[in-house]
Amino acid sequence: MIKVYTANRPPLSDYSTVDVLNNIRKDEIKYIADQTDNHWRKVFNVYAKIVFALADKSNNSKVLALKTWQGYRDECLLQKGSETELYFDNPLSQKGMHQFDGQGIRIVMGKGYAEVLLSGIDLSWVDADFAINERERVIVCPYFDYRQLSNLKIERLVNFVWEMINEG
Repeated sequence: MIKVYTANRPPLSDYSTVDVLNNIRKDEIKYIADQTDNHWRKVFNVYAKIVFALADKSNNSKVLALKTWQGYRDECLLQKGSETELYFDNPLSQKGMHQFDGQGIRIVMGKGYAEVLLSGIDLSWVDADFAINERERVIVCPYFDYRQLSNLKIERLVNFVWEMINEG
Protein backbone atom coordinates (compact mmCIF):
# COMPACT_ATOMS: atom_id res chain seq x y z
CA MET A 1 0.00 0.00 0.00
CA ILE A 2 1.33 3.42 -0.98
CA LYS A 3 -0.31 6.15 1.11
CA VAL A 4 0.43 9.71 0.02
CA TYR A 5 -0.27 12.74 2.22
CA THR A 6 -0.78 16.29 0.93
CA ALA A 7 -1.66 19.61 2.54
CA ASN A 8 -3.91 20.41 -0.43
CA ARG A 9 -7.19 19.08 -1.73
CA PRO A 10 -9.00 19.51 -5.04
CA PRO A 11 -10.89 22.84 -4.93
CA LEU A 12 -14.22 21.20 -5.69
CA SER A 13 -17.21 20.96 -3.36
CA ASP A 14 -17.26 17.15 -3.71
CA TYR A 15 -13.87 17.02 -1.96
CA SER A 16 -14.25 19.76 0.67
CA THR A 17 -14.82 17.27 3.49
CA VAL A 18 -13.15 14.14 2.11
CA ASP A 19 -10.12 12.98 4.11
CA VAL A 20 -8.87 10.33 1.69
CA LEU A 21 -9.22 9.34 -1.94
CA ASN A 22 -9.36 5.59 -2.45
CA ASN A 23 -11.80 3.30 -4.17
CA ILE A 24 -12.73 6.11 -6.55
CA ARG A 25 -14.65 5.82 -9.82
CA LYS A 26 -12.65 4.98 -12.91
CA ASP A 27 -13.15 8.45 -14.41
CA GLU A 28 -12.75 10.46 -11.20
CA ILE A 29 -9.09 11.42 -11.71
CA LYS A 30 -9.93 12.77 -15.16
CA TYR A 31 -12.91 14.62 -13.70
CA ILE A 32 -10.76 16.29 -11.02
CA ALA A 33 -8.06 17.21 -13.53
CA ASP A 34 -10.62 18.59 -16.01
CA GLN A 35 -12.45 20.63 -13.36
CA THR A 36 -9.35 22.12 -11.75
CA ASP A 37 -6.05 23.50 -12.92
CA ASN A 38 -3.05 21.59 -14.18
CA HIS A 39 -1.85 21.23 -10.58
CA TRP A 40 -3.96 18.14 -9.88
CA ARG A 41 -3.10 16.55 -13.21
CA LYS A 42 0.59 16.79 -12.19
CA VAL A 43 -0.09 15.27 -8.76
CA PHE A 44 -1.89 12.29 -10.29
CA ASN A 45 0.74 11.91 -13.02
CA VAL A 46 3.62 11.83 -10.54
CA TYR A 47 1.77 9.38 -8.28
CA ALA A 48 1.14 7.09 -11.26
CA LYS A 49 4.78 7.34 -12.37
CA ILE A 50 5.92 6.27 -8.90
CA VAL A 51 3.60 3.27 -8.71
CA PHE A 52 4.37 2.21 -12.28
CA ALA A 53 8.14 2.39 -11.63
CA LEU A 54 7.67 0.28 -8.49
CA ALA A 55 5.68 -2.23 -10.53
CA ASP A 56 8.56 -2.41 -12.98
CA LYS A 57 11.01 -3.13 -10.14
CA SER A 58 8.78 -5.84 -8.68
CA ASN A 59 7.64 -7.20 -12.03
CA ASN A 60 3.99 -6.63 -11.05
CA SER A 61 2.24 -8.07 -14.10
CA LYS A 62 -1.15 -6.60 -13.15
CA VAL A 63 0.18 -3.04 -13.29
CA LEU A 64 2.61 -3.64 -16.16
CA ALA A 65 -0.22 -5.07 -18.29
CA LEU A 66 -1.46 -1.48 -18.60
CA LYS A 67 1.74 -0.73 -20.60
CA THR A 68 2.33 2.87 -19.40
CA TRP A 69 2.04 5.00 -16.29
CA GLN A 70 -0.71 6.92 -18.11
CA GLY A 71 -2.67 3.71 -18.57
CA TYR A 72 -2.16 2.88 -14.91
CA ARG A 73 -3.32 6.37 -13.86
CA ASP A 74 -6.49 6.14 -15.95
CA GLU A 75 -7.36 2.51 -15.21
CA CYS A 76 -6.23 1.87 -11.60
CA LEU A 77 -4.73 4.69 -9.53
CA LEU A 78 -6.69 5.24 -6.30
CA GLN A 79 -9.31 2.71 -7.38
CA LYS A 80 -10.38 -0.38 -5.47
CA GLY A 81 -7.58 -2.93 -5.34
CA SER A 82 -4.90 -0.45 -6.41
CA GLU A 83 -3.19 -0.39 -3.01
CA THR A 84 -2.98 3.43 -3.28
CA GLU A 85 -4.52 6.17 -1.15
CA LEU A 86 -4.29 9.97 -1.16
CA TYR A 87 -4.86 11.76 2.17
CA PHE A 88 -5.72 15.46 2.49
CA ASP A 89 -5.06 18.24 5.02
CA ASN A 90 -3.77 18.52 8.57
CA PRO A 91 -6.46 16.53 10.41
CA LEU A 92 -4.53 13.43 9.36
CA SER A 93 -2.18 13.91 12.28
CA GLN A 94 -5.10 13.01 14.54
CA LYS A 95 -6.44 10.38 12.13
CA GLY A 96 -3.60 7.93 12.08
CA MET A 97 -0.19 9.31 11.19
CA HIS A 98 0.93 8.67 14.78
CA GLN A 99 -1.02 5.42 15.08
CA PHE A 100 0.25 3.83 11.91
CA ASP A 101 -1.07 0.34 11.30
CA GLY A 102 2.22 -0.83 9.79
CA GLN A 103 0.62 -1.48 6.42
CA GLY A 104 2.40 -0.05 3.42
CA ILE A 105 4.56 3.01 2.95
CA ARG A 106 3.56 6.59 3.72
CA ILE A 107 4.86 9.41 1.53
CA VAL A 108 4.46 12.99 2.73
CA MET A 109 4.61 15.67 0.03
CA GLY A 110 6.61 18.72 1.01
CA LYS A 111 8.99 19.61 3.81
CA GLY A 112 6.72 22.30 5.28
CA TYR A 113 3.72 19.97 5.47
CA ALA A 114 5.91 17.21 6.92
CA GLU A 115 6.98 19.51 9.76
CA VAL A 116 3.31 19.95 10.74
CA LEU A 117 2.06 16.44 10.04
CA LEU A 118 5.02 14.57 11.47
CA SER A 119 5.68 16.58 14.61
CA GLY A 120 7.03 14.16 17.16
CA ILE A 121 8.27 11.68 14.57
CA ASP A 122 12.05 11.61 14.15
CA LEU A 123 13.24 11.95 10.57
CA SER A 124 16.65 11.29 9.08
CA TRP A 125 17.27 13.80 6.31
CA VAL A 126 19.08 12.09 3.45
CA ASP A 127 19.58 15.46 1.74
CA ALA A 128 17.63 18.71 1.26
CA ASP A 129 14.83 16.86 -0.57
CA PHE A 130 14.25 13.55 1.21
CA ALA A 131 13.79 12.38 4.79
CA ILE A 132 13.04 8.90 6.08
CA ASN A 133 11.81 7.20 9.22
CA GLU A 134 12.20 3.48 8.56
CA ARG A 135 10.45 2.33 11.74
CA GLU A 136 7.33 4.39 10.90
CA ARG A 137 7.74 3.61 7.18
CA VAL A 138 7.54 7.31 6.27
CA ILE A 139 9.30 9.15 3.47
CA VAL A 140 9.21 12.93 3.04
CA CYS A 141 9.76 14.15 -0.50
CA PRO A 142 9.24 17.26 -2.61
CA TYR A 143 5.69 18.06 -3.69
CA PHE A 144 4.33 15.98 -6.60
CA ASP A 145 5.04 18.60 -9.25
CA TYR A 146 7.54 18.28 -12.09
CA ARG A 147 9.43 21.40 -11.01
CA GLN A 148 9.93 20.11 -7.48
CA LEU A 149 9.97 16.35 -8.11
CA SER A 150 11.78 15.86 -11.41
CA ASN A 151 12.05 12.46 -13.08
CA LEU A 152 15.46 12.02 -11.46
CA LYS A 153 13.97 12.74 -8.02
CA ILE A 154 11.04 10.43 -8.77
CA GLU A 155 13.59 7.71 -9.46
CA ARG A 156 15.29 8.41 -6.12
CA LEU A 157 11.93 8.31 -4.33
CA VAL A 158 11.08 5.01 -6.00
CA ASN A 159 14.41 3.60 -4.79
CA PHE A 160 13.71 4.73 -1.21
CA VAL A 161 10.25 3.13 -1.33
CA TRP A 162 11.67 -0.05 -2.86
CA GLU A 163 14.30 -0.33 -0.11
CA MET A 164 11.62 0.20 2.55
CA ILE A 165 9.36 -2.45 0.99
CA ASN A 166 12.21 -4.94 0.94
CA GLU A 167 13.19 -4.25 4.54
CA GLY A 168 9.76 -4.91 5.95
